[in-house]
Amino acid sequence: MPADKTPLPADPMQHLLDIMARLRDPSEGCPWDRAQTFATIAPYTIEEAYEVADAIAHQNMASLKDELGDLLFQVVYHARLAEEAGAFAFDDVAAAIADKMVRRHPHVFGDAAARAADAHASAWEAQKLAERLARAQSGVLAGVPAALPALTRAEKLTARAARVGFDWPDADAVLLKLDEELAELRAEFFEGDADRLEDELGDILFVVANLARKLHVDPEAALRRGNAKFTARFEAVERLLAASGTTPAEAGLEAMEETWQQVKKAVVF
Repeated sequence: MPADKTPLPADPMQHLLDIMARLRDPSEGCPWDRAQTFATIAPYTIEEAYEVADAIAHQNMASLKDELGDLLFQVVYHARLAEEAGAFAFDDVAAAIADKMVRRHPHVFGDAAARAADAHASAWEAQKLAERLARAQSGVLAGVPAALPALTRAEKLTARAARVGFDWPDADAVLLKLDEELAELRAEFFEGDADRLEDELGDILFVVANLARKLHVDPEAALRRGNAKFTARFEAVERLLAASGTTPAEAGLEAMEETWQQVKKAVVF
């Protein structure tokens, strides 16, 4: 075996669990890791999930492997914290999701015969509803996590409402509503009330999330793509300005806008 290759442990998952236990060891562990809680680790969990999505968007398999490992470590971390609190352990997490997947796929693991995609979707939602009822979450909107990114949660909330008929008939109707909300925002410009402006802007973003749903577009993915496009174009503007011996701050808005238009015409992002 080459010298730079470390032999894989017989059970990589157990090896990872052992590493986590060592990091949290009260006497010999890492001071930073010992100080963490569910609340302090949660932001890292969310960040790692987005990094997985970014690796997928860039079709980078090497990066995806690493990012999936980072996300798995977050699961292990939370499970370890729960185990220390006497709540549950990693095996309980794995068993719970396995049971849930079997329960939600009776057409695969049970006797149910429905295998069409639409039938599967209906069965999936029926099972999720039953699980929410078991948790005393009986409302149509129950179970949509409050911690989701706001655009994603807006799309999910309205998708839930749409299942019981509370929905616009089509995308054109949503566009009309968007025009209405934009007019209300403009009306607030002259009042200068920060709370009202935030409220009206929130209405606009909520309608945009609905529009994305009607167009079968993931609003978060669309915004990430918009962010990437802006980043690429602005960096191109910086490079062009640097080639002429100036910076964006020195060039001023007019020169930056002219360069921006050149970039848009020259390169498709």
